[in-house]
Amino acid sequence: MRPIPARWAHLRAVLFDLDGTLIDSAEDLARAANAMRTVRGLPPLPHGQYRPHGGSGARGMLGQAFAVAPGHADYEELKREFLDRYEGLMYDSTQPFAGIVAELAGLTAAGLVWGIVTNKAERFALPLTAALRLGAGTVVGGDTTGHAKPHPAPLLEAARRLGVPPQACLYVGDDERDVIAGRAAGMATAVAAWGYLGPQADHRQWGADIELISPGELLKVLGLA
Repeated sequence: MRPIPARWAHLRAVLFDLDGTLIDSAEDLARAANAMRTVRGLPPLPHGQYRPHGGSGARGMLGQAFAVAPGHADYEELKREFLDRYEGLMYDSTQPFAGIVAELAGLTAAGLVWGIVTNKAERFALPLTAALRLGAGTVVGGDTTGHAKPHPAPLLEAARRLGVPPQACLYVGDDERDVIAGRAAGMATAVAAWGYLGPQADHRQWGADIELISPGELLKVLGLA
């Protein structure tokens, strides 16, 4: 086991966002939204149009597919339909990003525990992570604590479950709310720049401690590769 550089010697756990950070789920999210357009006689939209909004889940997909947002009279009914459709096909194309499995194995080999904190509801996050055999020490969903990111409660719950002080955790995500949540929880933060990020987002302005360009780079930053 290689020693971790002094800067990160306090680190005992790494927490990850899910969609856009560990797994690429954009295709299945887009297909669910396009299925809704098809039954309404509308042409499908290019998946590339949906992709930057993948981290926003139903809100992002419905915003693109139907130009509706929370508060719109039809939003809740459309959201229920979207989630039901997505649940039926969320295993079709979704896979870990290239390099993620090796990175997680490297963290484990170095004696670090790791977990997942996502705004995806447990209804989807728990069976999907199990099906992908990611092996997380814990999975905290957007409805686990009654709070979703950028609130720090889900991150603090994950740290509690892992038995690690928040200050000894690093949180990795591809959205500004991940950095906000991590900072509020007292954790170091890293941006997964390969993720969905959001349209016109400049992740260098989010104030994260680390910028990761590709999966596997985290092991190099921590001196483990």
